[in-house]
Amino acid sequence: MHNASLSPRRKRRSRSAVALIVIAATTIALGASALALAKTKHSRAGASTAVSLTSQPFGTVGTTPVRLYTLSNGHMNVSITNFGGIVQSIDVPDSHGQMSDVTLGFKNLAGYEANDAPNQPAGGSGTTYFGATIGRYANRIANGKFTLDGHTYTLPINNGPNTLHGGTNAWNQQVWTPTERVGHDSVSLILTLTSPDGQDGFPGTVVATVTFTLGHENALQIQYHATTTKPTVINMTNHSYFNLAGEGSGSVLGQRLMINANSYTPTDATQIPTGAIDPVAGTPMDFRQMKPIGQDITQDFSQLLIAHGYDHNWVLNGSGMRLAARAIDPVTGRELTVDTTEPGVQLYTGNFLVGDLVGASGKIYRQGAGFTLETQHYPNSPNQPNFPTTTLNPGTPFNSTTVFQFSTVK
Repeated sequence: MHNASLSPRRKRRSRSAVALIVIAATTIALGASALALAKTKHSRAGASTAVSLTSQPFGTVGTTPVRLYTLSNGHMNVSITNFGGIVQSIDVPDSHGQMSDVTLGFKNLAGYEANDAPNQPAGGSGTTYFGATIGRYANRIANGKFTLDGHTYTLPINNGPNTLHGGTNAWNQQVWTPTERVGHDSVSLILTLTSPDGQDGFPGTVVATVTFTLGHENALQIQYHATTTKPTVINMTNHSYFNLAGEGSGSVLGQRLMINANSYTPTDATQIPTGAIDPVAGTPMDFRQMKPIGQDITQDFSQLLIAHGYDHNWVLNGSGMRLAARAIDPVTGRELTVDTTEPGVQLYTGNFLVGDLVGASGKIYRQGAGFTLETQHYPNSPNQPNFPTTTLNPGTPFNSTTVFQFSTVK
């Protein structure tokens, strides 16, 4: 009734105002819907594009091209080359968000080729195996010999009187066949190598696959798989050297480490396990409680004298997938945890880095510039029947998983 008393001019103004209000409301509603849709699209795009896998040329070995693959989740980048299955860099943030590469390595393929050559000059750092996939047998085999099913096999000698990390033509020097897999929540680089029967003296044609996977969490998962045509031995690992303060930043001896092991395998003077499994309690080998890596490294302890520091296998507690080790850099706040299905882990503190190698950032690597946590079966297991077996038979594949998880602490 009130509107009936309005003049025609005022009625027209009122209708126009109502129309404008309706148009504005509709526009706001449409805008809100468009914004919601845009947010939905962004969220979906974010879920599908937060992880990525890219590659670039990394040189050639002979006439075979080599590439460098980078797995990224927006917070962590891992670069891996199919030469030797080498982890060339791992970039992760510190507690302030500052990104740094936390692995030792070289900036180009030439560095890896020169360092991984089977005959290194005497007195230098030797073959460091920076970041490499190790096989057919990681760590040492005594006197380059083992017997399997009544047959004795002779391997190349490349570490004093022993065979180290597969010999002189090992998997860290091979060009692996790459396959890329991009999923909704993760990306994987799958590397495959066929090691022929008799290569470096090992029996059986082995087809090995290593799958590197990065998802939304800052964790690099490495899955190992191998099959054989004849009974053989297998022990695969990754040989990354970590420096949680950043590659080339100096010594890691102030970084803190815990190893989930009550015992270790002591060695003879050539670093071959004696067969004993000794308790760590009361020795410098005790890392059950987190402590600086260098806290006990200068103690008068025969095992440290033999290895010039730590270069030993720890017998991990438990079985199945479980915590192997945890490390923290107290300055940057970076934390590394290692979970594995393997029975052992080798801590090596870069004892033979002597200042003759220049790393990826142009810094010289010296003793203690990095530490390894090589998840593995025990050294010389083929010659130690009381150690967990490393025999691989036809029809029974080898499978192993290790996860390197990065985070920060305050």
